[in-house]
Amino acid sequence: MINIKLITTVIILFLGILGFTSNSHAQQRPVFSQYMFNGLVLNPAYAGNQKQWVLSMVHRDQWVNVEGAPKTQSLVTHTALENRPVGLGMIISRDQIGIHDDYSIYGSYAYKLKLLVGTLSLGLQAGFNYTQSNFEKLRRFSLNDPTLSGTQTRFSPNFGTGAFYSNSTTYAGISIPFLLNNRVYNQADIISEATERRYYFITGGHVFSPNEFLKLKPSTLIRYQEGQPLGMDLNMNVFLQDVVNVGASYRSGDSMILLFEVLLNRSLSFGYTYDHTISRIRSYTDGTHEFMLSYRLRIGNSYCHSYF
Repeated sequence: MINIKLITTVIILFLGILGFTSNSHAQQRPVFSQYMFNGLVLNPAYAGNQKQWVLSMVHRDQWVNVEGAPKTQSLVTHTALENRPVGLGMIISRDQIGIHDDYSIYGSYAYKLKLLVGTLSLGLQAGFNYTQSNFEKLRRFSLNDPTLSGTQTRFSPNFGTGAFYSNSTTYAGISIPFLLNNRVYNQADIISEATERRYYFITGGHVFSPNEFLKLKPSTLIRYQEGQPLGMDLNMNVFLQDVVNVGASYRSGDSMILLFEVLLNRSLSFGYTYDHTISRIRSYTDGTHEFMLSYRLRIGNSYCHSYF
């Protein structure tokens, strides 16, 4: 008899979180909810956006109580080079979904052009994903299916690009972080149409300052993956005395998100988001939890509080 756990696992696979089945056509990358303060995960041109060195650690536990649901850990670091219009960054991550473990390392380079108002940054990133899939963990109906047996590994190099404009109150960016449509299967004896598909991201936001104690920051993210519907996030963040940040987001067709961030000191901050699922799997999950710990070290003598 098929139980609920098996049904929800099939739902996850059907949604194509990693697209490893032979009739899948697209592979999706991890989704974060605190990207508005961790912009390198979307756009390589964000590297060194502020005059400081940034180190962020993120843990995301998606769709709690769903067997095989994504769990992601990510280490993100980037810095501006003193007296040079250059930013450097790196992302190291592990994404675990069911029987699949995906490890990735990507480095970023951004060159910054000073404009009359603000800075335009042009960025490149390059790296690879290493994926290991243990199909022996599956409850299989057929033990002779070559696509669902043994342990398979895959090495997938990729690169991407982006542009990011910002000044003290406004930002906007566009990026294609992964340009290559790599095949999901690399075994010669397996016939599959499954490939990765490009993501396109457009971001933007503005900080309003009604008074010295309160800052309001509406922002948005538009995402498009080839072959998938257009998606959009609408966000609102409220900063209280530059110490506490509370916010809410709507992710189209997916979730309502609550955000809390506190600045522990000038260097260290802690952030938490809860994603309340509104899609069809909401009956099976208690939502998604994401934690982020960030450390910022200023470069030079100036201190810069970052709102994005």
